[in-house]
Amino acid sequence: MAAEEGTGMRVSLIVTVRNEEGSIGELLDSMLRQTRPPDEVVINDCGCTDRTMEIVQAYRERLPLRTTAGGANIPQGRNTAIRAAHGPLIACTDAGLWLEPCWLEEIVAPLEEGRAELVAGFFRADPRSPFEAVLGAVAYPTLDEIRPEHFLPAGQSMAFTRRAWEAVGGFPEELPYCEDLVFARRLLASGYRMAFAPRAVVRFRPRSSLGAFFRQYERYAFGDGLAGLWPLRHLLRYGSYGTGLLLLAGGARVPFLWMLLACGVALYLSRYYRRLAAAWGTLPAGWRLWSLGLVPVIRLVGDVAKMMGYPRGVWERRRSGSR
Repeated sequence: MAAEEGTGMRVSLIVTVRNEEGSIGELLDSMLRQTRPPDEVVINDCGCTDRTMEIVQAYRERLPLRTTAGGANIPQGRNTAIRAAHGPLIACTDAGLWLEPCWLEEIVAPLEEGRAELVAGFFRADPRSPFEAVLGAVAYPTLDEIRPEHFLPAGQSMAFTRRAWEAVGGFPEELPYCEDLVFARRLLASGYRMAFAPRAVVRFRPRSSLGAFFRQYERYAFGDGLAGLWPLRHLLRYGSYGTGLLLLAGGARVPFLWMLLACGVALYLSRYYRRLAAAWGTLPAGWRLWSLGLVPVIRLVGDVAKMMGYPRGVWERRRSGSR
């Protein structure tokens, strides 16, 4: 597919919000610090019942701001905002995070240069507590783990041309979760090109408790099941835990099986301990030893959440006849 040609094209930065009064100001402040200011900012009210939109209105004199309203979920809100936007280039992010100063400049550069029609930005944790620092280090990939050709953009850090968005019918509004991944896969299946912009970084706050982390991952896996994403990946997880339970039970008679299980667990956790090592120096001294024990707990909670959420999504897809 041919990209939109030319540089200096108008860029519309879109966000959809619902009850984000505690975080929307930080996002808007980060928009003001962009090295490449947006030509317009379109914020869609997706049913706010708090002071979110009141805070947004206070930025009208400092940002090229427009507001819309509509949609019952994130993809509907995004599509509403994009329909109201004027720019041929769309940058998309979310509330609950903030943008590093060069984010917009970096994420739209491949579009302006004609190298791609879809761009994936990156994300890094912005923890506010030692627990959040450990969770942010363990649960999310580092830049050196990314394979750009396979890294699909997430809705909080992506950009695309309006032409491409129109060609695939926008974000799939029937999906409450994983709509960004499905949208990206449809673009790639239609022949549009994707680029990875590693310096286009958004900063997000990790969940503040294991319960909140569990609910987050359970929803993600529910979205996977609902959208029919990654079935082999989820089957591998079930198979791995099933094998582990068999080894655990069999070790009572054949202790060697416990050795095999221990080696498998160590191999599985090694990547996450390497991530933790990279953030080790940022942890308070009293948390460093404690964090070592948190790694397997975080992985277990996340995996159990996914194993519970995925079949629920599959069931819902089959019950409703969704594709």
